[in-house]
Amino acid sequence: MAAALLSPSERLLDGWLPAARRQPSPHCDARPPGTAIELLVVHAISLPPGQFGGPWIDDLFLGRLDAGQHPFFAEIQGLEVSAHFLIRRDGELVQYVSTEARAWHAGRSRWQGRERCNDFSVGVELEGCDDQPFEAEQYRQLARLARLLMRHYPISPEAIVGHADIAPGRKTDPGPCFDWPRLRTLVAEHRENPP
Repeated sequence: MAAALLSPSERLLDGWLPAARRQPSPHCDARPPGTAIELLVVHAISLPPGQFGGPWIDDLFLGRLDAGQHPFFAEIQGLEVSAHFLIRRDGELVQYVSTEARAWHAGRSRWQGRERCNDFSVGVELEGCDDQPFEAEQYRQLARLARLLMRHYPISPEAIVGHADIAPGRKTDPGPCFDWPRLRTLVAEHRENPP
């Protein structure tokens, strides 16, 4: 069963989205003073790689991943990473970090000549991988989340990018199976029909 889509009237409260399942991550800090949030970075994650479901994405972002659960986890145990949001395969929305804070999702990155994209971006992970299509519910939820963020922050449609766009050669996500035209169409539809 698909998770409920965000309502067009949904609002952020101190950077938290009441409709999302809240899982506060310790892997965040303050943004530099006076920094505007101008970028939305789309990522993809699956743990173990290529597998969906289970608690391991939460565990990674919450700093409690058990290396004994899968051989791959030994490689990433202790990694201090997070994202603001995760959209699961069924469209469920999880929030780890307030949008007012800096999540640790982009790493070494650059966008339009600006370094350190974590400073001025919101990171959204999609449960997925480079070689499998994403689900319709994920596109719909991502488009609604993007529109909500664009109402709160000066993020333009052109500033919705993939991790690969800000870290070329280092990252590939959300990957070749991600349908950018589909997302852009959905975001535009929401923009043309505001709440």
